[in-house]
Amino acid sequence: MHLSSDLPRRGAVISVAALTLAAVLTACGKTEAPAQAGGGAPPPAEVGVVTIHPGDVGLVNELPGRLEASRVAEVRARAAGILQRRLFREGSEVKAGQRLFQIDSAPYAAALQSARATLARAEANLTQATALAERYAPLVKENAISAQEYANAVAAQKQAEADVAAGRAAVRTADINLGYANVTAPIDGRIGRSLVTEGALVGQGEATQLAVIQQINPMYVNFTQSASEVYRLRRAFEAGSLKGAGSEVAKVRVVMEDGSVYKREGRLLFSDLTVDSTTGQVTLRAEVPNPDGVLLPGLYVRVRLEQATASNAVLLPQQAVTRSAQADTVMVVDGEGKVASRNVTLGGEQDGQWVVVDGLKPGEQVMVDGFQKLRPGATVKPVPWKKPGEAAAPSTSS
Repeated sequence: MHLSSDLPRRGAVISVAALTLAAVLTACGKTEAPAQAGGGAPPPAEVGVVTIHPGDVGLVNELPGRLEASRVAEVRARAAGILQRRLFREGSEVKAGQRLFQIDSAPYAAALQSARATLARAEANLTQATALAERYAPLVKENAISAQEYANAVAAQKQAEADVAAGRAAVRTADINLGYANVTAPIDGRIGRSLVTEGALVGQGEATQLAVIQQINPMYVNFTQSASEVYRLRRAFEAGSLKGAGSEVAKVRVVMEDGSVYKREGRLLFSDLTVDSTTGQVTLRAEVPNPDGVLLPGLYVRVRLEQATASNAVLLPQQAVTRSAQADTVMVVDGEGKVASRNVTLGGEQDGQWVVVDGLKPGEQVMVDGFQKLRPGATVKPVPWKKPGEAAAPSTSS
């Protein structure tokens, strides 16, 4: 009796539990379905790109060099004596012919007076000898005097003429020596420190160096380039892949030791005709204006020289190019946003950018940043790249 009555109740309990479990599972299924429906693929990443616009790009080489004064003159004592005065301010600008030093001139003034006196005596002797020869000329014709006496008179006249010529030369020499006591500047330029002091004996047995004048406007900059690079450029010119910049536009820029670029542009003067056998370098020289005296002789600089022009080339930020021993590559984004790797040929560096001479087509988009974490074939959203410090480009909805 009891068994028969308990069985229906247990069946009812099991049925209720089964219905409850089914309801719970159904509710869970409805809850998970929307979550799966809303969890699609993430949007493509935005990457900065530059659009390729080929054109003529000057190929600039940066080469080491040193500055040199365009003219240098050593001021030396050409007269011996005691240095009495210095007549210039050290480090100042001087003009050609300006008095710089005064050497004791008393001995030279006395020598000039003596030479003038000797000349006067010679001129007096010439006057007397000339008069005697003129007086003897008619007498010898009348046999009033012997031919020998007349010949002696003529010889005395010629000797007196020679003495006058020698006397005039001696006066000129003495006058020049007196002028040497006033030491003057041979050229315009900036004079350095005095190498001697007042009271020193100079010019005794040698032309004592007193100072140095350097003309620093314009300045010369001498720099070197490897002979192999020179020949590489020549071969490129002959092949037509590069165009020569031409001497009329061969401009140079001077980069100072602190990395700043000198504000005035210079020009290439010449390239040496020989190669240094020890270094394999060719020496070049450029001329740079220096009206403000900023550039100083002996200063180490770097010279940026445009020697050629690449046609259909493009400038790319350096971070856009991946360099390796095998190849130089960039990441190109096609019209569908797909990323692909592309080999390129570089022609050098200019103002922090690579010059790409081959491998890219007009209108293509090259990734500048963000490609380090992407692989070829990935999908991206290209946006115009901005240089550091510029405002970021606003996002545009697709």
